[in-house]
Amino acid sequence: MANRILRTLLGTALLALSAIAQGDDQRVVAITQIVEHPALDAVYQGIRDELEERGYKDGDNLRIMHESAQGNSAIASQIARKFVGESPDVIVAIATPSAQTMAAAARKTPLVFSAVTDPVGAKLVKSLKAPGANITGVTDMLPIESHLDLLERLVPNAKRIGTVYNPGEANAVALVELIEERLEARGMELVKAAATKTSEVLGAARSLVGKADAIYLTTDNTVISAVEAVISVGERAKIPVFAADTATVSRGAVAALGFDYYDHGRQTGGMVARILEGANPGEMDVESVDALNLFVNPAAAERMGITLSDDLISDAKEVVNSDQ
Repeated sequence: MANRILRTLLGTALLALSAIAQGDDQRVVAITQIVEHPALDAVYQGIRDELEERGYKDGDNLRIMHESAQGNSAIASQIARKFVGESPDVIVAIATPSAQTMAAAARKTPLVFSAVTDPVGAKLVKSLKAPGANITGVTDMLPIESHLDLLERLVPNAKRIGTVYNPGEANAVALVELIEERLEARGMELVKAAATKTSEVLGAARSLVGKADAIYLTTDNTVISAVEAVISVGERAKIPVFAADTATVSRGAVAALGFDYYDHGRQTGGMVARILEGANPGEMDVESVDALNLFVNPAAAERMGITLSDDLISDAKEVVNSDQ
C-alpha cells in the first residue's frame, strides 16, 4: 500500500515537472486589433499561419493571446494593460489606434505593429530605418497615385471625389491630407465627410450625394467596418464607390487596388518570429508591402451607373461576381 502511494506521488510529481518544463519552453505572443473586419482579420490569420510555418504552433510551443477592441478606445486601453501585465515575449498591434495605445503602455516588451499607414506620423517610430526603442512593424501606406490613376480610368469625367473618414484616427487623417494634396495637383477636389463611429458612416455618406462624382474609401477602420452603408448610398445615388481595401469589393465596391492583407500578416509574422529568435525590434527596419492586386466587381459597377471596360476586367487579379 505504501509503495502504491509512493508511486502515485512520484508520478504526480513527474507530471508537474513535465508541465513546468513545457511552460518554460512555450513562447507567448499577444495580438490585439482595433476592430474586426475582413482586412484586419486576414492580417491576424496571416500572422498565425506564418508563425506555425516557422515552427511556432499555438497550444504546443506557443501560446497566442488575441483580443479585439471592438472599435472602442477604452477597451483598447484595457487590453493594453492586460497584455503588459501578462509579460508576453512579443506584442502585436494591428491597425494604428491599437498600435498607439499599446506603444504608450508597453515600454519594454517587444512590439510589432501591422496595418499602420504612417508609423512616423502616428509617432510610433522616429524613422522607418532602425526605428530604435522596442518597436518595429509593417506599414500599409497606400499607393495614392496608383489609386487616383485607377479612379480617372474608371470615371474619367470625375472632378469631385468624396471620401468618408474618421478624423479621430491618425491613419485616416494622414491619408486624407495626402489625397487632398494629390487631387489638387490633378485639378480635382476632395469632398470630405466625417464619421467618428460606425453609426455615423451612413449619414456621412449621404452628405456626399450631389457633391461628389465618385467616392473613394481608404483603409479607415471605422468606415470599412460599416462599408455596406456607403455602398447602399452609392447604389441609390448612382455614385461609384472605390476602395483601397480589396476585401471591400466582395462587399459591393466597384473596384479596389490594394495589398493582400493576408500576405501583410504573413510578413508581420515573419518579423515576430525573428524577434522570438533573438532579433532586436529597434534594429529592424519598418517593412512595407509592394505587390498590388486589382479586384473588380462588374455587377456593382452597373448598379452604381458605370460599366467596366473589357481591358480593365482583364487586368484584374480577381473578378467578383456580386449580383446582390
